[in-house]
Amino acid sequence: VSIEPAELDLEKGLEMRKRVLSGILASEETYLSHLEALLLPMKPLKAAATTSQPVLTVQQIETIFFKVPELYEIHKEFYDSLLPRVQQWSHHQRVGDLFQKQASQLGVYRAFVDNYKLAVETAEKCCQANTQFAEISEVILKVRSTKECKDLTAKYSLETLLYKPVDRVTRSTLVLHDLLKHTPSSHPDYPLLQDALRISQNFLSSINEESTPRRQSMTVKKGENRQLLKDSFMVELVEGARKLRHVFLFTDLLLCAKLKKQIGGKSQQYDSKWYIPLSDLNFQTAEESEPLPIPQAPDEELDAIKIKISSLRSEIQRERRANKGSKVMERLKKKLSEQESLLLLNSPNMPLRVHNRNGKSYVFLISSDYERAEWKEVIREQQKKCNLTSMELQMLTNSCLKLQTVHQLPLTVNKDEDESTGLYGFLNVIVHSASGLKQSLNLYCTLEVDSFSIFVNKAKTRVYRYTTEPKWNEEFEIELEGSQTLRLLCYEKSYNKAKMNKEDGESTDRIMGKGQIALDPQMLQGKDWQRTVIPMNGIEVKISMKFTSREFSLKRMPPRKPMGVFGVNISTVTKREHSKVPYIVRQCLEEIERRGMEEVGIYRVSGVATDIQALKTAFDTNNKDVSVMMSEMDVNAIAGTLKLYFRELPEPLFTDELYPNFAGGIALSDSVAKESCMLNLLLSLPEPNLVTFLFLLDHLKRIAEKESVNKMSLHNLATVFGPTLLRPAEKDSKIPTNPTQPITMGDSWSLEVMSQVQVLLYFLQLETIPTPDSKRQSILFSTEV
Repeated sequence: VSIEPAELDLEKGLEMRKRVLSGILASEETYLSHLEALLLPMKPLKAAATTSQPVLTVQQIETIFFKVPELYEIHKEFYDSLLPRVQQWSHHQRVGDLFQKQASQLGVYRAFVDNYKLAVETAEKCCQANTQFAEISEVILKVRSTKECKDLTAKYSLETLLYKPVDRVTRSTLVLHDLLKHTPSSHPDYPLLQDALRISQNFLSSINEESTPRRQSMTVKKGENRQLLKDSFMVELVEGARKLRHVFLFTDLLLCAKLKKQIGGKSQQYDSKWYIPLSDLNFQTAEESEPLPIPQAPDEELDAIKIKISSLRSEIQRERRANKGSKVMERLKKKLSEQESLLLLNSPNMPLRVHNRNGKSYVFLISSDYERAEWKEVIREQQKKCNLTSMELQMLTNSCLKLQTVHQLPLTVNKDEDESTGLYGFLNVIVHSASGLKQSLNLYCTLEVDSFSIFVNKAKTRVYRYTTEPKWNEEFEIELEGSQTLRLLCYEKSYNKAKMNKEDGESTDRIMGKGQIALDPQMLQGKDWQRTVIPMNGIEVKISMKFTSREFSLKRMPPRKPMGVFGVNISTVTKREHSKVPYIVRQCLEEIERRGMEEVGIYRVSGVATDIQALKTAFDTNNKDVSVMMSEMDVNAIAGTLKLYFRELPEPLFTDELYPNFAGGIALSDSVAKESCMLNLLLSLPEPNLVTFLFLLDHLKRIAEKESVNKMSLHNLATVFGPTLLRPAEKDSKIPTNPTQPITMGDSWSLEVMSQVQVLLYFLQLETIPTPDSKRQSILFSTEV
């Protein structure tokens, strides 16, 4: 006789129902043994309370063991009733009435939970005051084992056993869910189990709505030593796609979860994606794993997102000041949140590979070495064993909402209105020295700052060879764009050439320490240097900081007297030198092409400020030894000198007069009209400006050809040089000055900078720039100078 597929599925479902019930019986037996273990010391303690030498008072006993006898009776009755029904099993057997009755007695659990904190506190105080009770509590209570392992006994502390009923509330709800799932809707038990589940879920929701301190103590402190160490929003690479995750590091495991979408006003919930016990977790290097293509959004796309973010921020500011309706504000905030989430999802490209020894590997994408090192460091400190049942995993995931320390993505909409939007301008940092090292090492430091909530490496000291007390005393000028934090990492330099190039950009140099400091506008508002110490893993690094706001740092100064090179009109310099391209530009580009083409972050990473100043003085005084000086300096200092030269020109290379036209031309939507407009404007530049720009343009294109090594794309180079070559004098800036159109400085700055970047990027992306013959000859001649 053939069996219909539907009948087969029903048969399998009913078989699973019996297995779930068998599991419930086993779980109840264990729970009863825990409650028995709690009751065991209660009886002699009560008896002693009426004698002349009581261990605890009657009141203390009532508080610590409050409602435990009642809970034992409820579960003993449930177990004794359920056992014979499962033993005499048939698919028609009913058990729903037992679960419904148990759910109706949850009021006893409410009383226990309400008293739980007081019970634990009382037990702790009694332990401290009474050694006899401390022995009962800490010497651990033995719990009789289940029938399968009669010879074994487990040991639990009083504190752990008191947590068991709290834990049971969540378990009971999950168990009911499983049982209902495997009960056919036509079965008489189905409506009874539905009712029991509804009561349990409502009860659980009311427990979860308790105050945060109680939830913390219930779930963290009393959770059998499982505590949350760190959590953060991260990007996971799943089958070539980027996914936003919330990652939780507990004392015994790493849990990766996804925040479920809220439907119909329901409270937020997490969905567990995977977890790895720390005892089974290790970190893979690029060499140990399969080659991993990382999907990267084009820089232009990320730039477009940043432009949208800046525009939306400005709109929100205008709405806020105009006190318009909240619906408009909510719509703008929603759009802003979407764009910022998109930026956070697509920006990080640095892999952190975690591997489960018993299974697969997972890859997170992180934006900076600091964050990657932070995760590795905390995980390596907590390598303990853990195995979770599916039920425990669900409980743990449910607890994530209560335990999380990072509640929201680092988005503008999640910040308070009066919260700082960060600093815009230049931060001068002197890295003085480090102390606290226990052995002599080759050491260097890197500096990171944030922009749009993403951290970028901005500067690197020289390697100080084989010492316990490196004294770098190096100054860097770092451009800030809405930055709120400065991070410093201290590395030991590796000179093992076999390990030098790693495909995922992970340095083989060992991180010795890391620390960070908030960029407080109040602290940095003075003109004086602010000295501070950054502690990191036993090492202390001394630094000094001085901040110059954007209004002052980027102001172009009037032309100086026609001596020197810096701050002098480019036409004056080329006329004096009888050249088409200033000597300083040619010298710097020549040296960078000789040894800086493969330098990671060339033009982006800051050079040492004292070296840059020394080169500036040498060029200004026409020092004949300037080429020798350059050959001995770090290539980033030479790149920094070139940028400083263009920045200090009294008028930008693209001229004040033509700047508004360039900004208008790049905004044209018709590609043919845009090309015609942009090329005509370019050819309208004064000859020294045009020739110097084309000379620089060719060089930057050659730099970008080495992008796979130096990590500097055309877009990265446009980001660095755009404002330097185009930024006009303040009077010509396109920032609105009309008080009826308020716009935040940070966002107007971002929009204007992005426009400048787009102009330069447009020319970098053109394969050829057609020019009139006369100018072509000048250009060809200049490149041979």
